[in-house]
Amino acid sequence: MYKKILVPMALEHDLSPNTLAIARTLLDDGGEIIALHVHESLDGSVAAYVDPEAIAEGRTKAEALLVSKTKDMAGVTAKLVEGHASRSIIDFATSSGIDCIVIGSHRPGLSDYFLGSTASRVVRHAPCAVHVYRE
Repeated sequence: MYKKILVPMALEHDLSPNTLAIARTLLDDGGEIIALHVHESLDGSVAAYVDPEAIAEGRTKAEALLVSKTKDMAGVTAKLVEGHASRSIIDFATSSGIDCIVIGSHRPGLSDYFLGSTASRVVRHAPCAVHVYRE
């Protein structure tokens, strides 16, 4: 069905095995799955009070966790980018020629209905098909 599938992975949630399994089901023979983690940048005013080494250490830990979660998955490429979650996912999909995004969504709380979750923003603005997995 799809040649290039993006699976955004929030490392603190445990939806990744399910979204990766769905991506495998939707993938054409010879296709590619990219597991993407967006490491959120600190707001400028907050970053002024945080040690730059601590920020770099957090990014390194996130990258190591992403690699460890995907290392035994043949055909999955792990990528880490920095930025705002939904915007970075959409930008990555656009610039990389992604034809499908498989994204997990937790049960929204009241604030998500007013502010919108990452998954809902991706659904609204993605340049391609989006499959949303809910527990």
